[in-house]
Amino acid sequence: MSDFLRINRDGGVAIVTIDNPPVNALSFHLREPLMQALVELRDDASVAAVVIVCAGRTFVAGADITEFGKPVQQPDLRAIVATLESITKSTVAAIHGTALGGGLELALGCHFRVADTGAKLGLPEVKLGLLPGGGGTVRLPRLVGALKALKMIVSGAPISATEAHAAGLVDAVFEGDLTTHAVNFARELARKGGPFTPVRDRDDGLKETDLAALDAEAADLARKARGLDAPIACALSVRNAVTLPFDPALAAERALFVKLVGSDQSRAQRHLFFAEREAAKISAKDVVKRRIARIGVIGAGTMGGGIAMAFANGGYPVTLLETSHEALQRGLATIDKNYSVSVTRGSLTEDAKRQRLAQFTGSTDYADLADCDLIVEAVFEDMAVKKEVFGKLEAVAKPGAILATNTSYLDIDEIAASTSRPQDVVGLHFFSPANVMKLLEIVRAQRTAPDALATVVDLARRIGKVAVVVGVCHGFVGNRMLAARGSESEALLLEGATPRQIDQVFTDFGWPMGPFQMGDLAGLDIGWRNRKAQGLTAVIADTLCEQGRFGQKTGKGFYLYENGSRTPVPDPQVEALIRAEADEKGIAPRAISAEEIIERTLYPLINEGAKILEEGIAARASDIDIVWVNGYGFPVGKGGPMFWAGLEGAGKIIERLEYWHQRTGKDVFKPAPLLKTMAETGSWEAGATV
Repeated sequence: MSDFLRINRDGGVAIVTIDNPPVNALSFHLREPLMQALVELRDDASVAAVVIVCAGRTFVAGADITEFGKPVQQPDLRAIVATLESITKSTVAAIHGTALGGGLELALGCHFRVADTGAKLGLPEVKLGLLPGGGGTVRLPRLVGALKALKMIVSGAPISATEAHAAGLVDAVFEGDLTTHAVNFARELARKGGPFTPVRDRDDGLKETDLAALDAEAADLARKARGLDAPIACALSVRNAVTLPFDPALAAERALFVKLVGSDQSRAQRHLFFAEREAAKISAKDVVKRRIARIGVIGAGTMGGGIAMAFANGGYPVTLLETSHEALQRGLATIDKNYSVSVTRGSLTEDAKRQRLAQFTGSTDYADLADCDLIVEAVFEDMAVKKEVFGKLEAVAKPGAILATNTSYLDIDEIAASTSRPQDVVGLHFFSPANVMKLLEIVRAQRTAPDALATVVDLARRIGKVAVVVGVCHGFVGNRMLAARGSESEALLLEGATPRQIDQVFTDFGWPMGPFQMGDLAGLDIGWRNRKAQGLTAVIADTLCEQGRFGQKTGKGFYLYENGSRTPVPDPQVEALIRAEADEKGIAPRAISAEEIIERTLYPLINEGAKILEEGIAARASDIDIVWVNGYGFPVGKGGPMFWAGLEGAGKIIERLEYWHQRTGKDVFKPAPLLKTMAETGSWEAGATV
């Protein structure tokens, strides 16, 4: 019928094959012939059953996201599902790969669903700031129950074919040739005869809904949403499926979808969806990636152990090196403990734990790194120490092995220049805990070879990291901007704000925690050491560190942490210290507004991002957004700092930066030329390609 859809007959069973690579998205050019095919098959008396299958590696993996926010071209998905439900002969969706979003909603329009053993099914629209707009919130509860549907839809996480079968979403799970099994399944249904009840007319999952339990779960999910609208709308729509007749519930779902799709939050989350995919693109045409079979990690401390776990979790054997047997055993014991915690939580089986631990080989001899294809050092953040490690690696690493440094600030060009193989040197800035945090800043040094860069970008994807390629500068993208964000923190304290007030402004904005609580969590001594290395000071934070107040690990920092608790409690001693320092400097306390805190912390953050783009340290503004959302907790619903700058208004940001620059004389408030370009054109111009 078209380039994207074909119909074959197997006796009385019509097989509709969707073929819209790469993921069979429900684009208009597919919806139009699909609607035509369904109408023809519905009215064809020679057809006893209809099976919908997909070519390629997956069932329909969702709607065409590029169409969101644009005028809807008919037929839309709702019309196609309604047509499916008007077919009185049996209809079967044969699911392989993933049936996500609109793909699962299409399958819910069929009377029956079958899947292969490896299939995944889910409604992930919430991750785009949306709810399922093709009837998913109203039909899914009718099969799996309202509570199960609520958890699936609000989390956006897919479930396996086995779980879907147990829940009633899938009617049969097959191994082998899925199309043959699906056709035989449909033929047997046709032989038995109908009537066949569409999902919209089934209420199996709704009969015994406990509304109180549903509302309690929805309230808990709303608390976890941290200001995001979509999870709350999803919960409301599932509740409507229980309390309203089908058609009014369907209409309410659509109204909520339309409201969300036009919102800044959904625009921000869709921006991040595309930005993450764009960040993985580098200029590396005709480059043959190097083979990575074994990884070496130097340092079995918190960071090194986490990095080693990240690679082992991705299926790579790891040689973990330490300077002493005792340090090595401590590191391996910590890794074992971390995996045991995952087993206790149910996120890992004992068998999987054993398999991952079997990936580790411990050593105290650099010679044991000779067979590694990638070696990552995670030693102390000191240039002399790093160079010493790279000197030892030169003697043992095989030709072509990639030598990576996990550094947060240091000059990787200087490290590379200390070796005879700078083309093999790259920065891999993992974020702690490295086995959990998604972000990986991949730092391309001046002489990093294109094939080495392409290899580590691909490797990052294989171990489940969100990779962003950046250039060399102090702090790279994330930590350089973090320094700009924190440049006024102590000034705000001295002028009258409290740590708790500033942190509250941040959490109200949507951050998971504020800068002082985050500092206590990470350890104030880290920043203290970094400042001393640069000859910098921070009078309040330095004094706290001199008193042994490093944060949660010592029970005291900017806050108190009583009896091992992680809950911060304001400490009168810290506030007294702040006031004493202010008095000594002759600073009279005044009321500090939330708006001022935002202007003096987040506006410099954006301004530094503009400078980073000007210098070509980041290739795209969206790359900066990915760094900050995935590595530093910038609110997802605001799309990252550079996207949020567009929402906030670059002109407004410049005006307030100029005000604070005039008032303080500090360069951090001096607007970057590119920020002014943004105000004039409404878009960021990328710097030189990284």
